[in-house]
Amino acid sequence: MATKQIDLPSYASDLWEDFRHLFWRGGRGAAKSRTVASGLVLQSMERHERVLCGREVQKSIKDSVKRLLDDEIDRLGVRKAFESTETEIRGPNDSLFIFAGIRGNANGIKSIEGVTTFWGEEAQAFSQSSIDTLIPTIRAPKSRLIWTYNPDLATDPVDVMAMKNVPPNSIVRTVNYDDNPWFPDVLRAEMEFDRQRDYDKYLHIWRGEYRRNSEARVFKNWRVEAFDSPQNVEYRLGADFGFSIDPSCAVRCWIDGTQLFVDYEAWGLQIEITDLAQLFMTIPDAEKYWLTADSSRPETISHLRKSGFPKIAPALKGARSVEEGVEFLKSYDMIVHSRCQRLIDELTHYSYKVDSLTGQVTGVLEDKDNHVIDALRYAVEGARRAMAGKKTTVFVPLPMVSKW
Repeated sequence: MATKQIDLPSYASDLWEDFRHLFWRGGRGAAKSRTVASGLVLQSMERHERVLCGREVQKSIKDSVKRLLDDEIDRLGVRKAFESTETEIRGPNDSLFIFAGIRGNANGIKSIEGVTTFWGEEAQAFSQSSIDTLIPTIRAPKSRLIWTYNPDLATDPVDVMAMKNVPPNSIVRTVNYDDNPWFPDVLRAEMEFDRQRDYDKYLHIWRGEYRRNSEARVFKNWRVEAFDSPQNVEYRLGADFGFSIDPSCAVRCWIDGTQLFVDYEAWGLQIEITDLAQLFMTIPDAEKYWLTADSSRPETISHLRKSGFPKIAPALKGARSVEEGVEFLKSYDMIVHSRCQRLIDELTHYSYKVDSLTGQVTGVLEDKDNHVIDALRYAVEGARRAMAGKKTTVFVPLPMVSKW
């Protein structure tokens, strides 16, 4: 029976490869589940397939992928070739799709014979016990296991298997919304909203990154926007120096009331001192404004001053200057331009240390993921010290004193 021509994402070709385990991990909108459903329907029309579709918990058939498979059968235009009952789908070549929850169902799973393909949907929820039950149960010749999921934690058993203890003959692929040529506009609007307003959520839901301990995150007072830079403000620049492991970087920003805008960044590894000026001048008009730089490299500051940055000055460091600078940044509503990806990454990952025994968040800053943040601290140092230096005079009325 001929099918309608149907387009699938390029990564769908994995389904026609020879593998024992296929891991498709990533965020929402990649069409992972729909692609597996389409591929399995097509393959069941080419050859005999006995497919066990499982989730860690399936209280009813409504919790399964059966509806999705039925939808793909209709979309492919092959409904006449399949018989769908309340609990299973039968197709050509004596193919069969069955559905089951894995948790607490070890005996039921072990009793299923002849499974050629296991599809584990929302596999991040699978326990190690369930995985240990499944793998030896799927033992027909050339049988295979397909795992589709959005990673939750690095300790998820299925992701440990995919990323650390990779079984032989495995395909591991991270797929996200940008791997889906037909990513719908309604989801794109939701994705853009999360990207601008809750970047941690964006990374987890849409980019498939691990869920973070939000309590340990230093900065929560920021968002991403694509905005136009004004012409009538006094920009502030800051720079941090590195070389081999640590980057050299600079940022441009300005303060408007309670808001701190960051519109440009420059970043590079292994940048020679003679090339720093060129790197920093990728920020528009960088040489026209005050640039506060890492004071640990006076020779670099001197070179930059002679190379087109007459307004460069060293940052003033002292006891708790890092902590005070971070707290000053936290006192503003930060708006970061979407092109400042390095700063966005650091604001996302910069964290307080977590006690390894208790899991409690300490007040000690981690000394990593902070190079562009250091540059931003230096950029606003003058404003911070100006505010700290303001003296407030408080007049207290004295009581009337009568002479005796």
